[in-house]
Amino acid sequence: MLDAAFFRRWMAEAAAVVTREADRLTELDSPIGDADHGNNLQRGFAAVVTALDAQDPKTPGAVLVLCGGKLISTVGGASGPLYGTLLRRTGKALGDAPEVSREDLAGALGTGVQAVSTLGGAAAGDKTMLDALLPAVEALAVSFEAARAAAEQGSRDTIPLRARKGRASYLGERSVGHEDPGAASSALLIAALADTADTATDTTAPAKDGSDV
Repeated sequence: MLDAAFFRRWMAEAAAVVTREADRLTELDSPIGDADHGNNLQRGFAAVVTALDAQDPKTPGAVLVLCGGKLISTVGGASGPLYGTLLRRTGKALGDAPEVSREDLAGALGTGVQAVSTLGGAAAGDKTMLDALLPAVEALAVSFEAARAAAEQGSRDTIPLRARKGRASYLGERSVGHEDPGAASSALLIAALADTADTATDTTAPAKDGSDV
């Protein structure tokens, strides 16, 4: 089962990986966006870590609601509202339970992803963060590693797509041939989740058998 400490470690790992990959995210954003995606997310997740250090949310849902609110108030452009909505709605869907299962998280994350779709008016194949998140949610019902692989494949699959939403859509055919930076950062968020679960498994199951928590 996954408790508040697990979710705090997930957010800390997400902040770390976003920092490591900030330059790559900005590079992906340069030809089809504002060239600020990496820096914006880095600033937002740094604020998330600071907020978690200052407060002590007691449940998985409370952790994500806090983090989502911090991203909304810190990250400019579309990324803040979209990522903030994702985490806040996922957290609210988890409710007040002190522990949740992977299946619970998959269901709640699906609610969060649907909220992102409603907010941005995007759907699968529009070359947005949803192209990584939608397959990740489906695969999370199987395992954390399956979710990681699905998100990373979904992000790569945006390369041949023509953008139909967001700033990249203004470029029309010129958006083809570029990996969507929002899908790439979403894949990093899911990878951070899988890494957190892998660490938890390593510390609780000395004889790792390929299953996860």
